[in-house]
Amino acid sequence: MTNDQVLEILREAYNDEMETVMNYMTNSIVLDGVHAEEIKDSLEQDIDEELNHARMLGERLKYFDARPGGSYEFEARQEGLQPPEDSTDILTVIDGVIEAEEDAIETYRSLIDAAEEANDPVTEDLAVQLLADEEAHRGEFRGFRKEYKD
Repeated sequence: MTNDQVLEILREAYNDEMETVMNYMTNSIVLDGVHAEEIKDSLEQDIDEELNHARMLGERLKYFDARPGGSYEFEARQEGLQPPEDSTDILTVIDGVIEAEEDAIETYRSLIDAAEEANDPVTEDLAVQLLADEEAHRGEFRGFRKEYKD
């Protein structure tokens, strides 16, 4: 793989992190009910971490004299993480978070492979760090999911 492929994945990951921030924030605002509080609290904590991920990815792009995309270049993709019509539908949000985290995990694994092939250990290390964070988020929400079995 080339540096161009690394840059492409960095841009994709940046956009995904920014979209995740938006969706986590919206869901942390709109969810209602006693059972929603723990989910809302977790989402609110994750917002800062996901925003920091985007910042690190953007800074890595800048290092390569590239740039993260602005809003005109943004393409939303997280259909499963859209806020539910029923503000007490916690399960839909939990499943959406798990799906978004799995997508991020896949992206960071691709970035690790691309960076390794491009002989870019700094980007590879960054991707490993972000991968660990996303796996932890997924694990937390899998735990929430177990509490809401059908």
